[in-house]
Amino acid sequence: MSCGRGGVSDDGSVNRTDRLYGLVEELRAVAPRPRSARRLAERFEVSVRTIERDLAALQQSGLPIWAEPGRTGGYVIDASATLGPAGFTLDEALAVLIGLGALHHSPFRQSARTATRKVLAVMPDRDAARASALASRVHFLESEEDTTVPVAFAEALRADRVVQLRYLDAGGAESSRDVEPLGSVEKEGQWYLVAWCRLREGVRAFRGDRMLSVRVTDERPPTRALLAEDLAIQYGRLRSVIDD
Repeated sequence: MSCGRGGVSDDGSVNRTDRLYGLVEELRAVAPRPRSARRLAERFEVSVRTIERDLAALQQSGLPIWAEPGRTGGYVIDASATLGPAGFTLDEALAVLIGLGALHHSPFRQSARTATRKVLAVMPDRDAARASALASRVHFLESEEDTTVPVAFAEALRADRVVQLRYLDAGGAESSRDVEPLGSVEKEGQWYLVAWCRLREGVRAFRGDRMLSVRVTDERPPTRALLAEDLAIQYGRLRSVIDD
C-alpha cells in the first residue's frame, strides 16, 4: 500500500444494533414474565415508538416475541426457542465464529473474543455445542512472524477525535504525528489506519504494528471525505466489510 494525496448519529446503526441485542437479553432475563414497551423505553432511553419498531424488526427476523394484552401485559420472548438476536442458523453461527476467529491478531481481537462468547451464550446449548465443535475444525495457518496490532488502533478508528501517534516508518525512523482517522484497510494480515496526517498535509496509511503509542485527544477533527484514489492503491480491489 502506498500513500496518496489527499460520527455516529444518535440513532446510528451501531447504537441500534447494540439496542436490539440488549432488548433480546432484557426479555430473556425476565422470561416468561412480560416487559412493557414503556419500561423498555426507559431502560434504553429512547421513545416507546422506537422500542415498538425495534421489537417488530426482531419479530420479522424470526424471533419468538409476542405481546401480551392487559394492564400488566407487555412483550414476552420464548427464551428456550431463540437462536440469538439475529436468529442464527447453525451455518450462520459457524460463519460468524470463523470471522471472529480471523481477528486474532487484529486491533479488534478483544471485542472479537467477547463477541464470540455472546454468540454462543444466546444460542440453545445443543446448537452452541455443535457450532463450537464445527468451528474447532477450522484452522488458520499463521506465520511465526505474525505481529499483533495495538488494541488502541481500534479506539483511534472509532473515537472521531484527533489522534497522536508515535510511529516507525519502513526505514526505522521514528516520528510523532497528529492524525485525523478516516478509516482502515486490512491487507494480507496487516492492518493500516488511514488518516489525514497533519505533518504531511495529506492522506497517509499507518501500519498498525509500527505504532509505538496511540493517544486519542479530545479534539474533534473537521469533516473530510476519503476517496479510493486518495489511497493510490495500485493493485487489488478495495472492499468494505459490509459489501455483498
